[in-house]
Amino acid sequence: MTEAYIVEAVRTAGGKRGGRLAGWHPADMAGAVLDAVVDRTGIDPAAVEDVIMGCVSQGGEQGFQVGRGAVLASKLPQSVPAVTIDRQCGSSQQAMQFAAQAVLSGTQDVVIAAGVESMTRVPMGSTGMLFHQAGLGRSKSPRQEARFPDIQFSQFMGAEMLVKKYGFSKKQLDEFALESHRRAAAATERGDFRDEIVGLEIETPEGAACHDVDEGIRFGATLEGIAGVKLISEGGSITAANASQICDGSSAVMVLSSQALKDHGLTPLARIHNVTVTGGDPVIMLEEPLFATDKALKRAGMTIGEIDLYEVNEAFAPVPLAWMKHTGGDHAKLNVNGGAIALGHPLGASGTKLMATLVHALHKRGGRYGLQTMCEGGGLANVTIVERL
Repeated sequence: MTEAYIVEAVRTAGGKRGGRLAGWHPADMAGAVLDAVVDRTGIDPAAVEDVIMGCVSQGGEQGFQVGRGAVLASKLPQSVPAVTIDRQCGSSQQAMQFAAQAVLSGTQDVVIAAGVESMTRVPMGSTGMLFHQAGLGRSKSPRQEARFPDIQFSQFMGAEMLVKKYGFSKKQLDEFALESHRRAAAATERGDFRDEIVGLEIETPEGAACHDVDEGIRFGATLEGIAGVKLISEGGSITAANASQICDGSSAVMVLSSQALKDHGLTPLARIHNVTVTGGDPVIMLEEPLFATDKALKRAGMTIGEIDLYEVNEAFAPVPLAWMKHTGGDHAKLNVNGGAIALGHPLGASGTKLMATLVHALHKRGGRYGLQTMCEGGGLANVTIVERL
């Protein structure tokens, strides 16, 4: 039986909205990480059998099949096919799971899973908004309305529902957010991101520069500063400071079969041990990683105590907090280099971005097993368990 191996995992440093990556077209940004995984492995670009690209806002510069656009903006030959998929925030994590399934099935041997999102150039929600403004309707259908009457599917509402259901105070959310910035700052200062980040050339008022430090980290963050940020909804607990940052970025993971490892003489970083995806309540929406983790651990025959590190996307602070409360996870093992509150959440790129961080952190810390999970629009969640090699 073949296995699915990760031989390289990279990401760009995050760019703030309107910030240092605002000048990069998303197809070019994605093409840069495709080039990076090919260059770092030394594999023949023509050996890549498919590129699976995650992207959420598939319109404008991210329209017209941005995965294929990324291939055409890279050094990969035009013979390499590509597809773009949308599983909301889990898009590139699903891309990686599809890549693993292709390899495990024996139908392909070398697949790149990747993701891209320029939230500056294609703002979140813009695709639906522009269609509605053009008189072309809304996404919620009459049958959905009949099943969920007078309910607006909202991640912000879901986050507030999690806060109430699991009994978190705003102070707990803000303290978690502060820790995210502190961990991200410490990881940056230690150089822990150096192996995973692909530097991108940018223009600044001072001239050309290389963007290789996550722009959203607040190195001098304080609890008072975070606590003082305006509430998103009156009477709630969620603010921009205890939620993920809007972010531009791209990421990629190269997945190989056992035979391809031998054929290309490559040493894997990790083996993909388990892939799981589940669906749950679309109203609370953000809770599903809890139950998806239960299912993944059961299928893998593992307990949470056997996992050395976990990456739980910090879409909002109550998501990883609820996940820890439900699973019994250890905060010392969670998002050890900070998360999306500090580093940013470039939607379709976040799945393989988190995997790049997880795999490299396992190597630096000597851990064996890592688990990654993501809450996703519509009440979905992906879980991937990997074994460091």
